[in-house]
Amino acid sequence: MTSRLSQPKKTDAVLGNQHPHQEIIQELDLMLRSRYPLIYLVAVEEEPVEQVLSEVSKRGNPQRELLYWDIVRGWSDNNKDKGSLMGALNRIRTSKEEDATLFILRDLHSVLKNPETDKNAPIIREIKNLTRELKTSRKTILLLSHRLEIPSELSEEMTVLDFPLPTFQEIDYLVSQLVTPEKLKLEGLAKEQFLKACQGLSRARIRRVLAKALAAKQEINETDIDVVLEEKRQTIRQTGILEFSPAPDSLKMVGGLENLKEWVRMRKDAFSDEAKRYGIPTPKGLLLVGIQGTGKSLSAKTIAHEWRVPLLRLDTGRLFGGIVGESESRVRQMIQLSEAMSPCILWIDEIDKAFGSINSGVSGDSGTSQRVFGSLITWMQEKTQPVFIVATANNVEVLPAELLRKGRFDETFFINLPTEKERKAIFRVHLQQVRGSRLQEFNLDLLAKSSENFSGAEIQQAIIDGMHLAFGQGESGKRRDFSTQDILAALEETVPLSAIAHQQIAGLKRWAAEAGARTASKDDELLKELQDYQSSSGINPIQVD
Repeated sequence: MTSRLSQPKKTDAVLGNQHPHQEIIQELDLMLRSRYPLIYLVAVEEEPVEQVLSEVSKRGNPQRELLYWDIVRGWSDNNKDKGSLMGALNRIRTSKEEDATLFILRDLHSVLKNPETDKNAPIIREIKNLTRELKTSRKTILLLSHRLEIPSELSEEMTVLDFPLPTFQEIDYLVSQLVTPEKLKLEGLAKEQFLKACQGLSRARIRRVLAKALAAKQEINETDIDVVLEEKRQTIRQTGILEFSPAPDSLKMVGGLENLKEWVRMRKDAFSDEAKRYGIPTPKGLLLVGIQGTGKSLSAKTIAHEWRVPLLRLDTGRLFGGIVGESESRVRQMIQLSEAMSPCILWIDEIDKAFGSINSGVSGDSGTSQRVFGSLITWMQEKTQPVFIVATANNVEVLPAELLRKGRFDETFFINLPTEKERKAIFRVHLQQVRGSRLQEFNLDLLAKSSENFSGAEIQQAIIDGMHLAFGQGESGKRRDFSTQDILAALEETVPLSAIAHQQIAGLKRWAAEAGARTASKDDELLKELQDYQSSSGINPIQVD
């Protein structure tokens, strides 16, 4: 018995009486009626774009003709100008003045990203010539590509539109059209979770997931949510910018940081429809500041677990490409994918390393860092989709002031070295993982007292070193288990980072006092220290929970 997807009932899918791309149809129609000469449409797949352009063309009076061109097949109506972009541009130039035509040129990004080459320079010049001539006609050039490349010569004449990935409603419609009702074994919450899992995938990928499930077991059911998530991981991995990061640990796996935990728990339902009806705005994000190893990255992962949303990790180093305009294109791609997967958490690790040089003015990248940074903070301020940003920083003092002002993040937390009580909790968490049955045999109070000024990461490493110490002293088959004394020996042999980074820690505390950052821990000693900084600087007392 074979199983295959059913064909959609209509070529142009509609949701009720509303076209799924009504907004972009109206935007394109307005641009064409306003006689925009050059439009750049960025889309990961072409078929739905062609459906939209067909709908747009019908709205013209008279109806606009659609002519497609690509380097391999030439023009869609006569297959001429194969392999000749200049020939295609010449046809546009010599077409009748009164013609109402939309000329769609596919995959010109490779030409546009290298406008200075001898081969491409005349093409860029001719496109620029045409934009001047088409302003008074009903002819428009539309560049269609999966990547955005804007040469500076065309930036003033070009208008860019992003073709969106399918919305929740469109995915719902697509699934109902492609899978017959008797094979769709999803309803209620399970169906909602499946559809949300599909967000961020292209229509083609969703179709493949459905086809794979039907071929395997002749139906779509709740088990296919994991299949969708794996497809999503593949999609994100292929971007080379974002990583789909697992978030297996709950807040219980974080020792200490009670103020931060309480803040997170209070907002765990903030993405829900109930919160929206209540009038609560969508949370924007958190900035976590502290030295290495204090639990900033772990906190980002546990927030995603607590709120039950996907965790995307942004590698800021991958945002910066070597080709002019490539970095800006990657930022747009990152934003589009993050919003398509919302609600989600976008984890920007060590944001200070990416943008710390902006203030100095010596980045040496012809302004790319400033442009990427500008695009990012503008989106952070204006985004309406539920993408919660968790940014971590070790050296916050080098970050531009624009990033730190109110409105970018909901709150900034300073994560100090753990207190004695927190160190005891950290030892308990890690020992529970490796020797849960023997936890009572370890002297947690002594370990906490002996690890003053150790970070959480250094405590974890001391436990591992203690295990190696015990394991290495026995013979095969006669290994003794490690004890409190082995961990103490490992602590004595370790020089904590705080011993050589005391100036950095002092600077972070001073910054936290001046910036009014919250303390992630319930640490009376730290609060007093910060208040002393404030008093000596004439700053208003810190707000304490």
